[in-house]
Formats: sequence, C-alpha cells, structure tokens
Amino acid sequence: MLLQRIITALILVPLVVVAVFQLPSEYFSLLIGLITLLAAWEWTNLIGINSLLKRSLFLLALILPMFWLHFWTQFLELAAQVLDWPDVRDYSGALEWLVVAPVLFWILTMLLIRNAPEGVLNLKLKSRYKVLIGWLILFTTWLFLSRLRAFYGSEMTLYFLILIWVADIAAYFAGKKFGKTKLSPEISPGKTVQGMYGALLAGTLWAIAFIGYYSYIDGFNWMRVSDFVLLSILTVLISIYGDLFFSVVKRQRGVKDTGSLLPGHGGILDRIDSLIAAAPFFYAGIVVIGLMS
Repeated sequence: MLLQRIITALILVPLVVVAVFQLPSEYFSLLIGLITLLAAWEWTNLIGINSLLKRSLFLLALILPMFWLHFWTQFLELAAQVLDWPDVRDYSGALEWLVVAPVLFWILTMLLIRNAPEGVLNLKLKSRYKVLIGWLILFTTWLFLSRLRAFYGSEMTLYFLILIWVADIAAYFAGKKFGKTKLSPEISPGKTVQGMYGALLAGTLWAIAFIGYYSYIDGFNWMRVSDFVLLSILTVLISIYGDLFFSVVKRQRGVKDTGSLLPGHGGILDRIDSLIAAAPFFYAGIVVIGLMS
C-alpha cells in the first residue's frame, strides 16, 4: 500500500507543479474545476445519492456558479456599460466575503470533532443538508484555490500545496514512530496526537524555510513573518480536522475510501480531503495579513 502511494505521488506531484507554474490562471481554474467535479461525484456516492439524475444535478449546481464567477469581472464590466453604472466595477472584490462561510464551517467542525467526536459520529443529517455541505466545501475550495493562484501567484500556491503534503507525510511517519495517544479514536483510530504534533512542526519548518529562501518574492514585503508562520500552523491544524471530517462521513457510510481512482490513495476526496478544509482558511489568512500590513 505504501509503495503504491509513493508511486502515485511521484507521478502526480510533478504534474501538479507543472500545472501551477505553466498553466495560465484561466486554465488552472478549469483544471481545479474538473478535479472538483470528480470529487463531487464521489461525494454524492458517499452521502448515498445513487440516482444518476440527482448526481448530475449536483454537478450542474456546481458548474453554473463556477462558470458565472469565472467570468465575474467580465460580467461587472458588461453591467457597467449596459447600465451606465461605472461604480459597479468596485464590487469585483465582493467575492472575498464568500470565504467567511467555509472558514466558519471548518472552525466549527474542528471544535465539534475535538470536543464531541461521538456526537459528531452519531449525527444523522438529512440528505439535503449533506448535499448543501458538500456544495459549500467543494465550491469554495475551487473558488479560493483558483483565486490564490490568480492573485498571489504560482509560488504562493505551490507553497500552500506543499504545506499540506509535508504535514500529511510528517503526520504519517511521526505517528508510526512516536504515536501513542489517539487523536480521535472514535473517528480515526490510526491518527495520533504525536502525528498531529509532527504535522504542525513540519508545517512550521516549511514556513520558515520558504520565507528564508523566497524572501525576494513580491508579497513578503507586506507580510509579517510571524503572522505567516502562524497562519501556516493554523492551516495545518484545520487540514487535520478536515481529514477527520471526511473520516466521519466515510464511517457513517461504512466505506474505507471514497473511490478507487488513485492507486494507494483511494479516491479524489481521499487525496484532497485536507486541502478542501485548508484552502479557504489559508486564503482568508493571506487576505487578512495583507489588510493588516
């Protein structure tokens, strides 16, 4: 299993790096959109939606707002000309406020899993609420990962992705080597507190290394280093509980993996579960640090 994970990662990581640095923002957004739709298909199966029509409608409910927001700037420009309302262009930054909902959702989820894991595991939600949750977390992942690449560049996007990867790897090996205390045995018996500390330490070291090596990159002149390191640590913490959230859903469904598309990793959701929780949180932190500086 570990060998399969390594081989799959060795194939996927270079492709991701090429996409981050070589694709124009529009095509990168499209690629992320396609991955999101694959994850959405797995989500419908995970929450027990078997009807092809209903699953297709869920995908459509993602595609339409994706398409609309992809052309948000052009839409405002058209509205300014048609309505003779030039000030409407000032609303281009209104999309930033959409980050509030997913950030609050993931913070609340983290607190609930931390303090009442059995209650979360036994929580019975109606299908429509599961659909709404899936739509929220998948749509905002696409939106803010796309905006991170478009507004903060390839280096910051790759930094974020490596942050999640490094934390995931560190948690695995630290847990194997030092793991004694279970983090949330009711939900995921394999995760340990020591693994979490390993992930947080690895995230901290990666943040310091990135700042030291890329201090010349435009953007760090308005970032306070301590804030950036703290944001990275909190992003890793949120990502861990994002992983646990999907473990809850899989346990409720009675499955080990969300799919079998990626050998050794399971499905798309199995591979990006941490990233889904972390993307809007990291983006919100970058925006806040920029406003404070």
